Amino acid sequence: MKIKLLMIGKTAFSYLEEGMELYLKRLVHYTDLTLEIIPDVKRTAATSPQKLKDLEAEAILKKIGPRDVIVLLDEYGKTFSSLKFAAQVQKWMQTGDKNMVFIIGGAFGFGNALHEKALMKISLSEMTFSHQMVRLIFLEQLYRAFTIIKNEPYHHK
Repeated sequence: MKIKLLMIGKTAFSYLEEGMELYLKRLVHYTDLTLEIIPDVKRTAATSPQKLKDLEAEAILKKIGPRDVIVLLDEYGKTFSSLKFAAQVQKWMQTGDKNMVFIIGGAFGFGNALHEKALMKISLSEMTFSHQMVRLIFLEQLYRAFTIIKNEPYHHK
């Protein structure tokens, strides 16, 4: 299984980039993972949040292949413990040749077209995090999931 993480806009803070790099280097030992940044949509005063979400969804959907399984990181999604998320990742790994595409949207969330195509929506917490911070938090949780699957001593029960 290949994993792709699609994100809207560049990371604005170097400390987040450093943290992401740390987990990307670790994850390479477990899975074929790629990150792709989709440029921010230019917003004017006349661009409503819904229009912005729709334009971002349009740009994201151009990056989705026919065999890709879409999972949105969304504040209204299903929450998992780290152990249950690891079990879900393992289940997805058993699906064979499909690619998992995790998507972190922009500041306003996702357009309807993405909600319709998504297999699942995952929330990392009942709290709301910036879409910038979600990148690092998700990569850490993905790394944690693989160490749980492999019975490695990263996660403490």
